[in-house]
Amino acid sequence: MSKERFYITTPIYYPSDKLHIGHAYTTTVADSLARWHKFTGKEVLFLTGSDEHGQKIQRIAKEKGVSPQAYVDQIVATFKELWKRLDIDYDVFLRTTSAEHHKSVQEVFRRIYEKGDIYKSKYQGWYCIPCETYWVESRLEEDKICPDCGRPVELVEEESYFFKLSKYQDRLLEHIEKHPEFIQPESRRNEMVNFIKEGLEDLCISRTTFDWGIPVPIDEKHVIYVWLDALTNYITGIGFPDNQPLMEKWWPADVHLVGKEIMRFHTIIWPIMLMALELPLPKTVFGHGWLLFDDDKMSKSKGNVVDPHVLIDEIGVDPIRYFLMREISFGQDGNFSRRALIERTNSDLANDLGNLLNRSLAMLERYFDGVVPEPKEQEAIDVELQELAAKTSEKLEALMDKLAINESLISIWQLIGKANKYIDETAPWALAKDPEKKDRLATVMYNLIEVQRIIALLVKSFIPRTGQRIWEQLGIAEDINSLLITDTKWGGLKPGTETNKGEPIFPRIEVDKVEVVKEEKVKEEKVEKTDNVVNLIDISDFAKLQLKVAKIVTADRIKGADRLLKLQVTTGDSERQIVAGIAQHYQPEELVGRNVVIVANLKPAKLRGELSEGMLLAATSSDGTLELVSVSDRIAPGSIVK
Repeated sequence: MSKERFYITTPIYYPSDKLHIGHAYTTTVADSLARWHKFTGKEVLFLTGSDEHGQKIQRIAKEKGVSPQAYVDQIVATFKELWKRLDIDYDVFLRTTSAEHHKSVQEVFRRIYEKGDIYKSKYQGWYCIPCETYWVESRLEEDKICPDCGRPVELVEEESYFFKLSKYQDRLLEHIEKHPEFIQPESRRNEMVNFIKEGLEDLCISRTTFDWGIPVPIDEKHVIYVWLDALTNYITGIGFPDNQPLMEKWWPADVHLVGKEIMRFHTIIWPIMLMALELPLPKTVFGHGWLLFDDDKMSKSKGNVVDPHVLIDEIGVDPIRYFLMREISFGQDGNFSRRALIERTNSDLANDLGNLLNRSLAMLERYFDGVVPEPKEQEAIDVELQELAAKTSEKLEALMDKLAINESLISIWQLIGKANKYIDETAPWALAKDPEKKDRLATVMYNLIEVQRIIALLVKSFIPRTGQRIWEQLGIAEDINSLLITDTKWGGLKPGTETNKGEPIFPRIEVDKVEVVKEEKVKEEKVEKTDNVVNLIDISDFAKLQLKVAKIVTADRIKGADRLLKLQVTTGDSERQIVAGIAQHYQPEELVGRNVVIVANLKPAKLRGELSEGMLLAATSSDGTLELVSVSDRIAPGSIVK
């Protein structure tokens, strides 16, 4: 019986001589999805590559005094180096300058032409060379500026071949309506539907004013439009046109992951190309948001790029991978800063995950010479841990099918949090002092090591080096990459396993003092520019505030309010509702059970029709990162903060 298959792609990237962390985002996510689906037992194909033709490439190469081929050869090598350093395990790296792609693109053109969907005419209009995009004048910004990249467009006039996009407009709209999963997330789908309904114009698909591209097979003074060239890569990489069995095996693609700025090409031009070729459409095109730096899109021209090689050398691969997937709600824009990366690494990886492993193995070494004991009778608290581990595996399967990657990581970290709490609640150090509790201690220590075996399996798709390092310290002989999600069933750890406690897998990173001083200086300057008077208060003013510890009982989104969450909190002797503007920083499920600090005597107010009786205290960094002020479970709800 053949395995279920999963085919995932990223766009093939334009060769840039300045790589930044934004380039790593899509490919890191795709790699984790590919690894995850292998983990669930599927046969997986992951394709990426480089888009190497076009007028833009030819101009840059000329400026540098080299041939276009020499230029792209050099840049593609840097892409492959970065993917290797980020542990990107692709199956196919497709270069559009390859002979097989050349043949594939010409065959696509020939088939569509023979069907009568391509005709020759004259193009006169506006063209953005950096984006390689044609624009009608009505869609341009003032002063003939490209609405995508913000740079001037050029007036182009030349003989061209045209593709009858307009012929397929109604058919494409019908497909989107019948298959809402085709364009995700919903906001992108709505945007594309509105664009199509405004009316599609036939697309110019050849150029004669430069020659760095694939010649039109019926008229070699023309080169094929770079986007028709680039989009064909998704079928070139699986055997089109010669290897029909391979095509039948892998097509249609399950997921095309693309940035939101190129959704039009992937959800309008590409599906219409496939319709003309009489091929099935991909199941899902997912348009993710941008990785922002100080709330602005990263780009070389803006000078705000972050070099991923520098970050890898300084902080490591897995912290970068984890941050990119955990910090950003997939599909939305996300902010990047070095400081936020360090803080997330310290809190989640060092404090939560790394500390759990380190102290568990230290206790096992102290009490059982590092050998996993045989578990005895289970108590209710043990069953709770086991049930959460099972539910986490089940939950992840559903979440990953929806591409809810950051929610998946949140779920894993809830299990990690439960394991840390299990240590505090069972207190192995106290059990070890009582000889009559030896069996109970054995059960607790087995459970601790077993839950981390499961955690290692769950994290390995996202942060593969970390999964491997945990595995090695747990002393498990099996190859972690040979195991599947079915192996997360409780009880897979063999008693008698000899663990290998090593150095902490995530030592804390100290934030550079110079950076702290610099950030504080910026804050001071902002205060001076916006407010020359600092309002001082005395102790009697402060005493008017009633600050209390409250435990969050439930957390829900408010329909139609992207920034607001509705929280039910308890202060020990009473409950109240608070509406907080933290929805862009926290998922509802990660807040439940957290002890936070609230202003308890704030005058009640209504926000979006919901009563709010108080306010949560939070800190916001200069880069926009928000974090709630919280306290440990040792401080009971209702405690006064002073």
